[in-house]
Order: sequence, then C-alpha cells, then structure tokens
Amino acid sequence: MSALKVRLGLAALAAGLVLGQGAALAAGSPEKGKVNFTKYGCYQCHGYLGQGSVATSNGKVIYRTELPLEAFMSFVRTTNRAMPPYSEQVLPNQDLEDIYAYLESLPKPADYKSIPLLNQ
Repeated sequence: MSALKVRLGLAALAAGLVLGQGAALAAGSPEKGKVNFTKYGCYQCHGYLGQGSVATSNGKVIYRTELPLEAFMSFVRTTNRAMPPYSEQVLPNQDLEDIYAYLESLPKPADYKSIPLLNQ
C-alpha cells in the first residue's frame, strides 16, 4: 500500500511540474509581444524577427531562445553588456513575458542549404 502511495505522489508531482511549465509558457501573448517588441525598440538591434544583426547585436539570435522565461527576464533586467538593462518601471513584467512569448512563437527559418540562390 505504501508503494502505491509513493507512485501516486510521484505521478502527482510530475503532473504538477508539466502543467506548471505549460502555464508559465502560456502566460504571455505572442500577439501583444509582437507589438511590444516594436514599442520598446527591441527590433532596432535584434531585427523584427529576433534574427539579430552583426552590426548591432553581434549576430545574437534571440528568436526561439533556449533560455527559460525566468532566465530571459533576468538577463533583460540585469545585463551589463552592450544591451542596456530594462527595469520593470521601463518594461513591465507582463510586457516582457509577452515579448518572450512572441519570440518563442516565431518559426525557425529555413536552412540556408534549402534556398537554391544561396547554394550557387
């Protein structure tokens, strides 16, 4: 009987972790994030699709980042690199979550090998 309780407890814990992750990812609105990406000027260095630029962001691609939301928000808030940090007074948490959702919603671009003009 106690082994069954342990299994049920582990199953509940796993379900909570999975559902909790989904809720965190669903917290932002990609539609609002697209508007905010322009409103806060992110596009000026990172391009409209988060593709980055050699001139302005040293080629850093930020679409479909591998950072979890919390790490992304922490970087935006505390960076001391070329990008200025954005405090919550300048960029509210919800707007930043929406920007993250927008960047995560962007499709991965085609592999350059699949573009005939680039393979001539």
